[in-house]
Amino acid sequence: MSPKKHELDPRKLSKGAYETELQRLQIELVQMQQWVVQSGARVLVIFEGRDAAGKGGSIKRVTQYLNPRSARVVALPAPSERERGQWYFQRYIERLPAAGEIVLMDRSWYNRAGVEHVLGYCSNEEYDRFLRQVPILERLLVEDGIILVKYWFSVSDDEQQKRFKSRLNDPMKRWKLSETDLMSIVEWESYSRAKDAMFQVTDIPEAPWWTIESEDKKSARINAISHLLSQVPYEKVEPEPIELPDRPPADDYVRPARELYKYVPDHASELKSR
Repeated sequence: MSPKKHELDPRKLSKGAYETELQRLQIELVQMQQWVVQSGARVLVIFEGRDAAGKGGSIKRVTQYLNPRSARVVALPAPSERERGQWYFQRYIERLPAAGEIVLMDRSWYNRAGVEHVLGYCSNEEYDRFLRQVPILERLLVEDGIILVKYWFSVSDDEQQKRFKSRLNDPMKRWKLSETDLMSIVEWESYSRAKDAMFQVTDIPEAPWWTIESEDKKSARINAISHLLSQVPYEKVEPEPIELPDRPPADDYVRPARELYKYVPDHASELKSR
């Protein structure tokens, strides 16, 4: 019997424990980024997994307080006509981290081993070539000094179905339900077989897959961030001391009349009066 709404589900992380630990980990992420920038390290994190498994939410919590100038998310759309004529990895390689950067890929070149293969968007020859080439590519990236971390977010079919249904009634999440997402319901077992075949070839010592159980989104986010921090050999970087200057006294500047400018209507004031 499922727990009542007002009861604490022992299978899920409490909101208080989650928020306390998330804040601690996000402070560590900021410190990690400062080390990445100062040391010139390159960090590439790949987020893959089932649809609705919580990849996007985890990425948001990772990047929430990071400096976007040196931490960016790569979430590529379907390839253009020109990109379809390129080497498959080319458009991803263009977005790899430079010195002092963190790149988080919200899905990646592994699209070829998953959705493209299962739904027939690539040929068997292209699929086989991908599986031959991707371990070579990743070994080259690691050999060149890139810190490469690969995550697979796992969720049960029942939980996925539940999350899909919640998106139907949420106007802020309705856009997440694409035709491809719906096909993941019909092709559940095909995706399972494709994932198993992919892991068999690409779970290499230089760049292993790390599986994150995400039945509980809060736990998945905490586990992902904690593990990511353990994979980057960062040290705490003491920031340069900053002293705020004294504000100089006002001179004879006179501000122009407010009537000369256009102001955004004060919608918030209407809420205050309610």
